[in-house]
Amino acid sequence: MIEYGQFCPIAKASEVLGERWTNLVVRELGAGSETFNDLRRGLPLMSPSLLSARLKFLEAAGVVERSDSGKRIRYTLTEAGRELKPILLALGTWGQRWAPTRFEPKDLDPSMLMWDIHRSMKADYFGQHHTVLLFEFEDYTSKHRRWWLIVERGEVDVCMRDPGYDVDLHILTDVKSLTAIWLGQITFAQAIRRKLLKMAGDSQLKKDIHLWLGTNYFSSVKSVNPVRI
Repeated sequence: MIEYGQFCPIAKASEVLGERWTNLVVRELGAGSETFNDLRRGLPLMSPSLLSARLKFLEAAGVVERSDSGKRIRYTLTEAGRELKPILLALGTWGQRWAPTRFEPKDLDPSMLMWDIHRSMKADYFGQHHTVLLFEFEDYTSKHRRWWLIVERGEVDVCMRDPGYDVDLHILTDVKSLTAIWLGQITFAQAIRRKLLKMAGDSQLKKDIHLWLGTNYFSSVKSVNPVRI
C-alpha cells in the first residue's frame, strides 16, 4: 500500500486509489461486472493473482463488498465505492481531453475493446430479433482475429469462437481504426469512406451502424491531442 504520511484527504484517498490497476477494477465494477471472470475479461492484461489482491485490498478499505451465495462469489461496490463513479468519470473526461492518445500497439487490445463494445451496445435497436454480428480484425492472425456479438432479447453476448449461427453482418476492420471510432477520434462515415471499416450483410444494419454500435461514454469529449488515423 502507498503511504504518504500526510493527513490531507487527497493523500488519504490516493493511498486507497493510487495503486496500479485499482481505479480500473473500480471502473469495471461500476460498469456492472460482478464475477471474477467478468472482471478478468475487462482487465485482460491484469494477472489473476493481482486482481485477487486488489479486490481484497478494496474490500478491506470498504470500497468493495464480497458475497458468496454458495454457487458463485459476487463483488459489488459499497456506498463508498459508488461515490467514486463521478470521480472516475471526471478522470476519464480529463484523460480524453488532455492525455496524449497515440494508439500505440501496447495500448490496443481487442479483448478490452470488444468487451467494452458488447456492454455498451444499443441492444434495444434489435428488438426481439436474434442477430449475429461478426467483427474481424484484419491485423490479427491469432485467436483474437474474430469476435461474434450475439444479440437476443435485449442481451448481448460476446464470443471468441464461432457459435454456429448465420451471420447477419460481417465487419472487417483493424483494432486501431475501431478503437478510434469507439473513442470518437473519427466518425463511422469517415472510416467507411476511407475503407477503414468494411461491411457485408444486412443493408439496414450497415446503414444504422452508428445507431446500434454507438461509441464510448467519453467519445463526445474533444481531444486536444487528436490521433491521425
